[in-house]
Amino acid sequence: MSRDLNQSWTPDPTLAHRQGATSVQVLGPDGAPLADVEVTLAQTRHAFGFGNIGFDFIPLANGEHQARPEDVETFGGASLERLEQLAALWLDLFNTATLPFYWGRFEPVEGRPDTERLQRTAQWFAERGVELKGHPLMWHTVQPAWLLGRPLEEVERLQRARIRREVTDFRGLVDTWDAINEAVIMPVFDNGENAITPLARAKGRLETIRLAFDEARAANPDVRLLLNDFDMSTAYECLIEGVLEAGIEVDVLGLQSHMHQGYWGEEKTLATLERFSRYGLPIHFTETTLLSGEVMPPEIEDLNDFQPEHWPSTPEGEERQADEVLRHYRTLLSHPRVEATTYWGLTDDGMWLGAPGGFVRADGTPKPAYDELLRLVKGEWWLAPTAARTDAQGRVTLRGWWGDYEVSARGTSSGLRLEPGAAEVTARLA
Repeated sequence: MSRDLNQSWTPDPTLAHRQGATSVQVLGPDGAPLADVEVTLAQTRHAFGFGNIGFDFIPLANGEHQARPEDVETFGGASLERLEQLAALWLDLFNTATLPFYWGRFEPVEGRPDTERLQRTAQWFAERGVELKGHPLMWHTVQPAWLLGRPLEEVERLQRARIRREVTDFRGLVDTWDAINEAVIMPVFDNGENAITPLARAKGRLETIRLAFDEARAANPDVRLLLNDFDMSTAYECLIEGVLEAGIEVDVLGLQSHMHQGYWGEEKTLATLERFSRYGLPIHFTETTLLSGEVMPPEIEDLNDFQPEHWPSTPEGEERQADEVLRHYRTLLSHPRVEATTYWGLTDDGMWLGAPGGFVRADGTPKPAYDELLRLVKGEWWLAPTAARTDAQGRVTLRGWWGDYEVSARGTSSGLRLEPGAAEVTARLA
């Protein structure tokens, strides 16, 4: 049952930049205005990117009966029946997916990239209305073993070709990419041999970043590219300033927030956003984790150094996680520069470092964090099917969250987008 438009929408003053109103002229299939007709308006998608990784669903999208060994080791594994259940949970809450393009796993054998399998996965998500981002085009970690020992000139040639290939092959499906990941430490990384760190050391950070951005944009001029990093210190700020001064076109700044050592809190999160918003670029919180179990000791410098044999989710931790998740998402949406956030995993099965950071337990049951975030995103921050009557010119006012809507009447419907700056839109029912 639909609700009356005048009584169904309560604006949130703290999120005024996420909502608005527009006049919708409703036209019939013949193009004539539908005057004095009851219509139903229903939200179908948020403009804000509520994201999560889509790694787990590669087997499901490809009709595989079981995950590959490398997938199980890296991302966790589940039966197709379990994956279908998890996919329903995922799709109920999220509208943006990050897909894995770690070079060492995407092309473990030179010349044999996993292109078709990832293309089918991207298509599976796209058919369900999910926008996609690829992660990453260039990184010093998870590199192919066959790249080691090659001359720097050859490494650079292969890296450039790899970027162009992926951006070209996925154009139209994946048009947003983490162009380069963690460039702050890339030239000095010493925790594992790889062929990219020597290249970055030889070229320098700025020219290495230019390489990634230039090759991606040459392959697709309409691509959207992120500079992504976990380093929230002034080192990242200095790098950003250098990148922008060098004329490298960055579309979005990516800020990682794996909070394995405890929730940042509103004050730190807002202070971080203020520091990075001064560059005038959109911000994505690209990798977020909040734990529902023991948090890491604060003295741990490298999160990879803390991997206990048993790291359970606890009832007390789950209640804490639910509270922190709600506070974190409210904080992010309160800042006008933030246009998307990606949580780094749906379930505890395969969570990075084995941490209890998922919204869903390893047995497939949702934690309180999932239920509470769903209530927020699809309840408090959502316009349910709403009834309204057009005026003599076939117009009705739509008030709601920026995003996609469906208007329907007399058994026909049409989609429309509510976005800033649109005083009036037309919906022609088909």
